[in-house]
Amino acid sequence: DKSMLVTERSGAIRRVDSAGNLDPTPVATIQSVEEVGEGGLLGIVLHPDFSSNKYIYLYYTYNSSGNDTLNRVVRMTYIDNKLTNEQIIVDQIPGAANHNGGRIKFGLDKYLYITTGDAQQPSLAQDKNSLAGKILRVTDEGKPAPGNPFNNRTFSYGHRNVQGLAWDSTGKLWATEHGPSGAESGRDEVNKIEAGKNYGWPEIQGDEKRAGMETAFVNSGNDTWAPAG
Repeated sequence: DKSMLVTERSGAIRRVDSAGNLDPTPVATIQSVEEVGEGGLLGIVLHPDFSSNKYIYLYYTYNSSGNDTLNRVVRMTYIDNKLTNEQIIVDQIPGAANHNGGRIKFGLDKYLYITTGDAQQPSLAQDKNSLAGKILRVTDEGKPAPGNPFNNRTFSYGHRNVQGLAWDSTGKLWATEHGPSGAESGRDEVNKIEAGKNYGWPEIQGDEKRAGMETAFVNSGNDTWAPAG
């Protein structure tokens, strides 16, 4: 119907109709969302078969019982402008005040791609068995997608904080990624993503090179792009 669903980091999902009018009542408010730093309610995407199953997927930050900051992906059902029936499909993604990733998109293969940050623990990005610092590829129920390179949810690794995913007209996957800020600001990256490849963080960044690691396809040098989509 050409309306939009928009996430607010504090936990609300809002509807904007085709004329640009904001519905005053959220379609849902997820109480377990923890808005902290760069964390909170982040990515949202429709299932490829949304018209028949009404599934919508969300990525958000929360606090575990041990007061650890974590992220998860959930599936909810959208009927009559309401989201209900929250089901967790990927849980306990490492989180922190910063570097939570949070972009989710269904690929041309109808599998769900999930970007995760390094949770301010850079070494996790190089651990193929950690969910942090990765692009994950899962089924619509959160299981590792068939053909994943490491027989788990990891599709690519060595990422700092991917914020954007897109497929080009030839079907290639591209990702935008935040580089450092502060005194070392710059080196935001655009990368061509391929299964099983290591994109280098924290060992290399920008135009640096190392055997077995992918140098950024293009990077911002000393400028800051802060690509968010």
